[in-house]
Amino acid sequence: MQRSKFLVGVVGGATAVVALGGLGTYLLSGTESTTGLDEHSTASVDGHKALAAHIVAARTEGKYHPLPWVGDKVTGVTCPTGLEAVAGATLTCTGKKSDGETVEIPVRVTKADAKSVTWKFER
Repeated sequence: MQRSKFLVGVVGGATAVVALGGLGTYLLSGTESTTGLDEHSTASVDGHKALAAHIVAARTEGKYHPLPWVGDKVTGVTCPTGLEAVAGATLTCTGKKSDGETVEIPVRVTKADAKSVTWKFER
């Protein structure tokens, strides 16, 4: 009886640790970001308000490889233009993996209003 309680405790504890690790990975590996549009982050693309290219590039590079087991580390991420503050707008940024391989990173606006842009990138 004593032994089975110990086993249940060990299995339950291990399950809890794995579940918390999975939840932490899920929360930290998100690729969606909401960014406010202010005088420091706003640009203009084709006459539309846009999120400045350097903001999109920096946030993408920072979130691309949040944990050692999620995504590949990329550096030198650049975006050709700002990201239009219009739902459905897209652009492709580029970066380099540690082996020198160029990576294309598709970026898409999921929601936009006068004050902020919600966007995500693909890993």
